[in-house]
Amino acid sequence: MIRQACLNDLDAVVPLFDAYRVFYGQESDPQLARAFLLDRFRNRQSVIFIAGADEVLLGFTQLYPSYSSVRCAQKLILNDLFVAVDARGKGVAQELIKAAANYAKSIGAIGLSLITANENLEAQRLYEKTGWIRETIFQSYNLEVK
Repeated sequence: MIRQACLNDLDAVVPLFDAYRVFYGQESDPQLARAFLLDRFRNRQSVIFIAGADEVLLGFTQLYPSYSSVRCAQKLILNDLFVAVDARGKGVAQELIKAAANYAKSIGAIGLSLITANENLEAQRLYEKTGWIRETIFQSYNLEVK
């Protein structure tokens, strides 16, 4: 079952979000993960979809709003997608991606975008299998301002 998460789901999402952060090299910090997600919920800064079975969450995806100035339209960033290790290979990620795409359509967004690590080949295969197109026109840059 896939559905949009609400504030009542916060404590159930935290372990998955913390595991996601650990996957990307961060130290486990459930309190930080909870505070970050609580802020997103309270300020309505993201939309989270969760996948669950029998009251156990199997995965989540988090979407952030973005905009295309050239097209004068909203798009969404699929910023986070994570499936618990024991639930992988069962179609959970594909269903979360489908829910994200359906949500984007429902709000009139022109599409979704994402980035993933170069070495995350499994995720790249998933995205290409579900219709995502690898960017070949633009380069991506980052600037830290700490």
